[in-house]
Amino acid sequence: MIYCKTCLQPDTRPGTRFFDGICPACRYHASLQNVDWDERRKELNRIVEFGRQNNRSGYDCIIGVSGGKDSTRQAFFVKDVLKMNPLLVCLSYPPEQVTERGVDNVSNMISHGFDCITINPAPQLWRKLMHKGFFNFTNWARSTELALFSSVPRLAIAYQIPLIWWGENAALQLGDLNVMGKTGSDGNNLRKMNTLGDGDISWLINEEVGTKDILQYLYPSEKEMEDANLRITFLGYFWNDWSLVDNGNFSALRGLEIRNEKPWEIGDPLGITSLDEDWVTLNQMIKYLKYGFGRISDYVNEDIRNGKMTREEGIALNERYDGKCSPEYIKSFSDYIGITVEDFWQQVDKSVNLELFNRHSLGNYSPKFKVGKGL
Repeated sequence: MIYCKTCLQPDTRPGTRFFDGICPACRYHASLQNVDWDERRKELNRIVEFGRQNNRSGYDCIIGVSGGKDSTRQAFFVKDVLKMNPLLVCLSYPPEQVTERGVDNVSNMISHGFDCITINPAPQLWRKLMHKGFFNFTNWARSTELALFSSVPRLAIAYQIPLIWWGENAALQLGDLNVMGKTGSDGNNLRKMNTLGDGDISWLINEEVGTKDILQYLYPSEKEMEDANLRITFLGYFWNDWSLVDNGNFSALRGLEIRNEKPWEIGDPLGITSLDEDWVTLNQMIKYLKYGFGRISDYVNEDIRNGKMTREEGIALNERYDGKCSPEYIKSFSDYIGITVEDFWQQVDKSVNLELFNRHSLGNYSPKFKVGKGL
């Protein structure tokens, strides 16, 4: 395990590659100093014009939204700055999973004058697939992220809307190089991101579940997208101030409701991520036990790159909060998929990276690595 020389990104992040000890995200951030933002705005204008010229439905673009900080800021920018007519698309969680805060945040966006379509996959199948994902991959979100990322291009094709705006380019801003397209703004390689498994859905299907039952979870093929002339574009590529904190501040000033839990309950010192449901918090804890980093790392790394925090301050925050999760969320998730908390930890225990962690007992682990130094 090796850490980036500049920030606290470890080389255990899936899909990343360091160059001369520097992670891709830090290399990209450094390159922003040399960006001709006027030229980049011209590129953005050409993409906007593509959406307008190929508009067949009245909506010239789609934005996938959760009502959270990133999608709220994107929606306002597209409507107020780019002067486009976006259709918002929200994949909603079942009643047992979605938070009241999440519902209120989507309602807040609609109240600002946006049209929004909400997609609700069948909850019985949703629960079964979450159970399957958890026991196949120790990742309950494996199926739900398929639905989340697939629903937007699938609806765009059905509605003949040519342009999808997405937020950050994970290849540039996080370092998952698998999703890198032809340019920094090209999002048509999203199908290759780690959580989507390059579109492999064979694990979803058995004698009870056929392809016709999981249409909402099927990412469109490359041919389907080419036939529809569909273009996915990373909007964050055109902003020189895209960040978790800036997006959170912008959206909170426009009615976004944030979390009020303690940082050691959610692994998030600001409470501005995963607002629409609680179980992503335990998935971040599991990610920490698999790879040695969790949610706090993304905050810290951005602040270090932006000069808002020293590496030493980041190390202290990582050591204090990374991988934290309230037992309340573990219990509610276990109840939802029909297992005990002990069943939960027995499955998680199978995926704990014992090269990175010491196992003291079931559910009790400590890092072998030193944050910022590695093993």
